[in-house]
Amino acid sequence: MSVALEAINKRVQEESVFVSRILGETRKIIVGQSTVLERLLIGLLVGGHLLLEGVPGLAKTLAIKTLAKAVDTSFKRIQFTPDLLPSDVIGTMVYNPQTQSFSSKMGPIFANFVLADEINRAPAKVQSALLEAMQEGQVTIGDETYPLKNPFLVLATQNPIDQEGTYPLPEAQVDRFLMKLRVTYPSKEEEKEILNLVTMGAFPETQPVVSVRELLRVREVVKAVYVDDKIKDYVLSLVDATRFPEKSGMKSLKLLIQYGASPRASIGLIQAAKAHAFIQKRGFVTPEDIKAIGKDVLRHRVIPSFEAEAENLDSDMILDRLFAEVQVP
Repeated sequence: MSVALEAINKRVQEESVFVSRILGETRKIIVGQSTVLERLLIGLLVGGHLLLEGVPGLAKTLAIKTLAKAVDTSFKRIQFTPDLLPSDVIGTMVYNPQTQSFSSKMGPIFANFVLADEINRAPAKVQSALLEAMQEGQVTIGDETYPLKNPFLVLATQNPIDQEGTYPLPEAQVDRFLMKLRVTYPSKEEEKEILNLVTMGAFPETQPVVSVRELLRVREVVKAVYVDDKIKDYVLSLVDATRFPEKSGMKSLKLLIQYGASPRASIGLIQAAKAHAFIQKRGFVTPEDIKAIGKDVLRHRVIPSFEAEAENLDSDMILDRLFAEVQVP
């Protein structure tokens, strides 16, 4: 092991207490959902927006609120509805009759953590306003452009079963999410623990356990996690196989994929893998890190074809084949 890698490993070990503090505080409230909590932490560590999908009642909103409260920073929740306006999100110009001038009134987007609850219930105008914030870290109100806070993170939820009064998210916006997480039902044992926690009135309060300064410092450590060229080539092979599966010897996937992953997928895989390695207290990325976060980064970027839908194949099933066939370094 080189001296530089040893130094990175040592620094990761020193800063890993950050992970235990955050997860320890969130697990006081959230029972089970270990993978979801880890993925939320990955988004926090690399500054990547996250989309959580699951049926109602699985604590998607609660998990996001708990994570946000564990960091000593600002948090806003926006309930997306069909009648929501862009000004309800980013703010608007307000006329002052005394001075006969307009001034900007900032919307809830001007927070460090923004929960976009049921994001797919808002129309295209609202999504386009949110898109600028997610991609550029800024919003435009009237003639003025305002930078958003640092850190800035959009954590969104959507319901996959209720399609009445919803709007499909534009592909350009979906691509801005680092990961799309599928939240599943708890086990019987976990649900019993939830029953005891809620019905017996023993619900604890979440306390801030890390500061913004600590978060920004740890983000620099995550950026320094080592990624070998072989790992980068593995990531590029995976992403290229979603675009041109026949070139990778997977002709059976050619008719199942309508659109492959964008370059943001390659960037997202490396960023998320670095954070995953950090959570595992390692200063270097392995192929297992890529596999662990691969489907979460790719599932919303690989669009199944009509042929795949006819065979009841979703993006997760296609990605399972992909990871099984692309050679691991």
